[in-house]
Amino acid sequence: MKILIVSDTHRKLENLNVVMERTQPVDLMIHLGDAEGDEDAIRELAGCPVEIVAGNNDFFSGLPREKELEIGRYRVLITHGHYYYVNAGIADIEKEAAARNFDIVMFGHTHRPLIDYSKGIIALNPGSLSYPRQEGKRPSYMIMELDKKGEAHFEIVYL
Repeated sequence: MKILIVSDTHRKLENLNVVMERTQPVDLMIHLGDAEGDEDAIRELAGCPVEIVAGNNDFFSGLPREKELEIGRYRVLITHGHYYYVNAGIADIEKEAAARNFDIVMFGHTHRPLIDYSKGIIALNPGSLSYPRQEGKRPSYMIMELDKKGEAHFEIVYL
């Protein structure tokens, strides 16, 4: 199973178009918020099931602030991250995920890619396709793949 994880597109879908061309086929797309009203366009572009949550810039959106998913054998929490103050660090979001028995927590908001295994929870942030903030400021996304044994593997990919 191949899953595309993106966040913080902020109504700029040019890079998402490039990502879709490079990564097809995918079985699932996860968008971690700040689509800013482009949810329908993102779903159409994806050509696969899409899970999406509201970000801090998704004003008046009917999107949920978080979702619980089952991906293979993993319990996954997806959220934008701003309710867990992720700009100040990931301790709060990891604590919440652990308390609710999640294996993986995926979030955006910081515009900085991250894969962290340090607290018994896999914490993932794909960065931003539109306004990256990490050193080098390259747009980024993440690929999650489940191998034949059901093990998850993650890769941060830069444009």
